Amino acid sequence: MKKKVMVLGASYSQIPLYQAAKRLGIETVAASIPGPYSGFDYADHICYVDIADPEAVTAAAREYQIDGIATCSLDLGMRSIGAVCESLGLPGPGKEAAFRASNKREMKKALCSADVQTAAYYCVSNEEQLEEALQHLPFPVIVKAVDLMGSRGIYRSDTPEEARKNYRKTMEATSKDYCLVEEFIQGEIFGVEALIQNGEIVYMLPNNIEAFVGDTPTPVGHSVPFKEMNRLGMQAMEQAERAIRALGLDNCPVNCDMIKKDDKVFVIELTGRSGATGIAEMVGIYYQLDYYEVILQTALGIPVTEKFAGKEPGIPNLTHTLMADRAGIVRQIINENPKADDIVDLSFNIEPGDEVRPYQNGRDRIGQVILKGETLEACECRLEQILSGIRLVLEDE
Repeated sequence: MKKKVMVLGASYSQIPLYQAAKRLGIETVAASIPGPYSGFDYADHICYVDIADPEAVTAAAREYQIDGIATCSLDLGMRSIGAVCESLGLPGPGKEAAFRASNKREMKKALCSADVQTAAYYCVSNEEQLEEALQHLPFPVIVKAVDLMGSRGIYRSDTPEEARKNYRKTMEATSKDYCLVEEFIQGEIFGVEALIQNGEIVYMLPNNIEAFVGDTPTPVGHSVPFKEMNRLGMQAMEQAERAIRALGLDNCPVNCDMIKKDDKVFVIELTGRSGATGIAEMVGIYYQLDYYEVILQTALGIPVTEKFAGKEPGIPNLTHTLMADRAGIVRQIINENPKADDIVDLSFNIEPGDEVRPYQNGRDRIGQVILKGETLEACECRLEQILSGIRLVLEDE
């Protein structure tokens, strides 16, 4: 009898999970609110449910008698994954771990309790508490919603006046009656991707992050090998493992954002799913395996440790988010790049007639490029060449 996995989300980001399930002979249930989501076309069953509602998702999981639950690239369903895994006895993080991974306040409390290197912070519920926090933290500071995805509700503030304004904006955006105000560590962001199964860290992969600089740096690309591996790699992996243990994550992929300043690394945040912006592809290329299949096998409790054995040194590769440089309606997408062995993926998630705008967050993504090569430097040079062959023709041209 086929195993059945519920996949939370049905956007283009989850399509590779549905495709991997087909290759593995796994039946899929697409769990999502109704909408024009392309992932529905790849699923065996469709379940209309709010993936941010743990009780509703748990009820649906019981109804479909699933054997596992998974997602990738989005945080919205983390609490639901924990609730389902604990209620149905499935492999994956429990309710408390998932809660800590999806609420930035609980995450910070856990990290600090475990002496993880992370930014100093205050939890703020009113303007009086805000003023007290601003007296104790050096500027700039970050005002941060604890429950929103990506960079929404997160603002860098260079002055007390900016912090007060951004506090009001954050409180309007969040569903909570509090937010965080924390130290802004001025360094370079990077990541550690990992997987934990039955309490064992299966692999850890520090990686470079290409950041879009807005209110806060937002990842728009990743690459390996990590450029600071010799100097900071061991410290980064030690801090990432300590953070994983602090949150209590298990039987799941882990995506950890970090920042490096001088000779010290700090954990920004982490969660129990694989990262976005091509990270699953990056891991798969590096270790020469299908990481989407690994994610599904982990969700079903199938051992995956051996898949990573003897796979180093890895294959250098990078991912890059395509974005528009101005707003408008797309008339034509010009891509002058011929197919080549080093181009793993060059794809667009827009088509003529769609509206585009300059990049501010992940919803403004228009496509992606994924490259592999002999060296990371060669991949970076090749990316510039490929980008020069891509152009959007907008309706006013």
